[in-house]
Amino acid sequence: QVQLVESGGGLVQAGGSLRLSCAASGRTFSTYDVAWFRQAPGKERESAAYVKWNGLSTLYADSVRGRFTISRDNAKNTVYLQMNSLRPEDTAVYFCAARNGWDGRWYGRDTYNYWGQGTQVTVSS
Repeated sequence: QVQLVESGGGLVQAGGSLRLSCAASGRTFSTYDVAWFRQAPGKERESAAYVKWNGLSTLYADSVRGRFTISRDNAKNTVYLQMNSLRPEDTAVYFCAARNGWDGRWYGRDTYNYWGQGTQVTVSS
C-alpha cells in the first residue's frame, strides 16, 4: 500500500517557477514508477511527466517538455516536479500517481494504482 501527498502548489505569475513535491509512505515506494498528471477546470486529467522507479528514465508531455523537470529521491520517498517558465495554461490541479508492474503507456491513467489528493497551481497572466 502506498499513500501519496502532494504539496508546493500556489499562485505564481506567468514566467515564474514552482516546485511540487509528492511524499509517499510505504517501504516499497522505490519500486514504483511515478507520474504527475494535471486537470484543468472542465478538462480531462492529462499526463505531464513520468519517472521510472530507479530514476533512470524520464518522459514528458509535449506541452511541458523543456520547462518541467521530474526527479525523485528514493531515500526520502519523494518525487519532485520543478516547473519553470510557467504559463496561464499550466493552471490546474496537479496529482502524483504511482504504479508498479507496468511497462509502457506511462500516460495512461488506468495504469496507476495510487493517487494523491492533488495540489492547485494557478498561473496568472
